[in-house]
Amino acid sequence: MSANAVNLRDFIRDIPDYPKPGINFKDITPLLADGDAFGACVSELACYIPSDTNFIVGIESRGFLFGAALAQLTGLGFIPVRKPGKLPADVHAIEYELEYGMDRLEIHRDALSKGQKVVVVDDLLATGGTAKATIDLVEQLGAEVAACLFVIELSFLNGRERLNHTPIHHLLAY
Repeated sequence: MSANAVNLRDFIRDIPDYPKPGINFKDITPLLADGDAFGACVSELACYIPSDTNFIVGIESRGFLFGAALAQLTGLGFIPVRKPGKLPADVHAIEYELEYGMDRLEIHRDALSKGQKVVVVDDLLATGGTAKATIDLVEQLGAEVAACLFVIELSFLNGRERLNHTPIHHLLAY
């Protein structure tokens, strides 16, 4: 089924005041639970992958869901970017600032090489901090981020401004 035949917005549920008062959480679990909607979403995201891409890089944790499906659909390899202590081999790490403190992401040191091109995938672009840290990790390993793909962009948070030189594509904007 094509993405055009499915209104993906129908599969995004609003959860008011989660995880704290004043936040209107965009819940993707109804999208994941519907095979046609999930398939349409992944197919639509795949349209934005440049032909010279070597790998899909998925951001923990929901980026794994979409990233792994995209990798399988396109025949590309999948590389996870994880929270600290989750990867078994030597890692390259980056600390970054969130609205409410610091966080850290890690990637295997041998995951990427100079000159390789990747597409970074996550479910949501909000303030851009996690995506920016992932781009920095990839670039520090010598690879290039050809694009960032998101199911949802919260445009009012201006996260794309932090990703200045990277092409950004989303399927839904709020």
